[in-house]
Amino acid sequence: MKSWLLKIGAVLAMAVSLTGCGYNDFQRLDEATKSAWSEVVNQYQRRADLIDNLVNTVKGEAQFEQDTLNQVINARARATSIQVTPETLNNPEAFRQFQAAQGELSSALSRLMVTVERYPDLKANKAFADLRVALEGTENRIAVARNRYIEAVQQYNVLARSFPTNLTGMVFGYKPKENFTVANEAAISTAPRVDFTTGPGPAASR
Repeated sequence: MKSWLLKIGAVLAMAVSLTGCGYNDFQRLDEATKSAWSEVVNQYQRRADLIDNLVNTVKGEAQFEQDTLNQVINARARATSIQVTPETLNNPEAFRQFQAAQGELSSALSRLMVTVERYPDLKANKAFADLRVALEGTENRIAVARNRYIEAVQQYNVLARSFPTNLTGMVFGYKPKENFTVANEAAISTAPRVDFTTGPGPAASR
């Protein structure tokens, strides 16, 4: 009986110790960062799917600038070829590659949207207009998802780098996670706009 009570006491003492040293907080914030990251990836995938449809629609414009279109096609291929998992958060190089690929796709998409201004027939295409609206919404959702991820990682990393909870992190393998760079954080507030409400430019020569 006494041995049994001692075991219970030891378990309770360990539970109190783990709670006090941040173990439960690590578990909670680790799950929060993974959930936020999944949403970022989902929104980027949604954008990639929409861009695929957009490319097919633009191809219908026989005179459209092929270099601009090919840049989007190639950037999308590179972005979607990168395999991302929750473990990407603990791999600085993989995270940077993901960031760079998505940034390259954003830039290529922005250039395509500027070029489209010179093709009134394409702008008037209903399928293209619907994709434009869908992309606008997706860019906004990407910005929201990235902001939530940044906030989640900031909270987690404070725990992982502060004493004494950093000792708990070392024992249980909770390392600081990768976050978007300052340049990418700034880009959140200026996400590529898919806006064709301005007046039409000169028509392309045919």
